[in-house]
Amino acid sequence: MLETFEASVQPLSSKRITIRQAVPVKILAEMASVIALSGALSLITIFILPQGGSITLASMVPVLLFALRRGPKLGVIAGALLGLVVLVEMPFVVHPAQLLLDYPFAYGALGLAGLFRNRPLIGVAVGITGRFIMHFISGVIFFASYAWDGWNPIAYSAAYNAGYLIPEMVISGFLIVILVRLKALQLYL
Repeated sequence: MLETFEASVQPLSSKRITIRQAVPVKILAEMASVIALSGALSLITIFILPQGGSITLASMVPVLLFALRRGPKLGVIAGALLGLVVLVEMPFVVHPAQLLLDYPFAYGALGLAGLFRNRPLIGVAVGITGRFIMHFISGVIFFASYAWDGWNPIAYSAAYNAGYLIPEMVISGFLIVILVRLKALQLYL
């Protein structure tokens, strides 16, 4: 089987070379599967907002489940990759910094759920709140001109992003609770 190790080699120069652990193929295949499933589910929308964002058929659940199973490091990587998939599927880009905030950073934040492996519902809330924060910052900076009449950019961004992320959090939390009761977190570990 694949052996993993970490070692440091100190060459004659002052630079340090580090050999990192390899991620087992089984986990890479699982990551690719959850990214593909999340990408497919993100195309099944219940409601789409005009400046991006939508309520989907639980598109974040596979990545949240992966983060809860494999931890925050791999969860953040899977989420960031999902963000790139969503960028290809449904791009809405007005600035390069907005692209980073709304896609790899926001979706990567879903991996923070892995910090709460023993409390999956809290993990879901933390991961989706992390995604909300990234979209909120992007909304305040890059979408202030879309604010409704009489709304300041902060209130607009909070309301706009909460309008689809709160229902997504409810849907995701409900399904994660069911999957935890079915012991999906322990399957094939």
